[in-house]
Amino acid sequence: MAENQQAAAGSDNQNQPQFALQRIYVKDLSFESPNSPTVFQEQWKPQVNLDLNTSHNKVSDNQYEVVLSLTVTAKVGEKVAYIVEIQQGGVFLVQGIEGQQLGQMLGAYCPTILFPYAREAIDGIVNKGSFPALMLAPVNFDAIYAQALKRKQEEAAGEANEEQQTH
Repeated sequence: MAENQQAAAGSDNQNQPQFALQRIYVKDLSFESPNSPTVFQEQWKPQVNLDLNTSHNKVSDNQYEVVLSLTVTAKVGEKVAYIVEIQQGGVFLVQGIEGQQLGQMLGAYCPTILFPYAREAIDGIVNKGSFPALMLAPVNFDAIYAQALKRKQEEAAGEANEEQQTH
């Protein structure tokens, strides 16, 4: 009887939303210091620019790869001190979550998990390049996802209006 209860509980679990991180890895990492060693003689007051992007693809029925791409460019005056590019990847099990909730999970929640790993890798490689540590500030991926979603909706509405005007 206990086995029947466990079997019933097991089948309930299949219907329950499930989320699990399965693997985190560096997919690509690049460091350039085009103006070294002369840049080391400059007073270190860099202007740091961060570009980021996220992407995801379905690996199997319930597995998704999410890739957080970051490019950090540090300049001292007009000289580029360094450029770091990283693609921090993760494989996530996502089951029983669909539609907008799945989009939010893959576009905001998963990148939030990946960001500290990318930040640590960037800090380490910058340090190995003989530059002072760079601790990137936290990023609000929920806000970025919401902005991207709003922009897509506005573009879709604009295209629909254009089609109506041409007919």
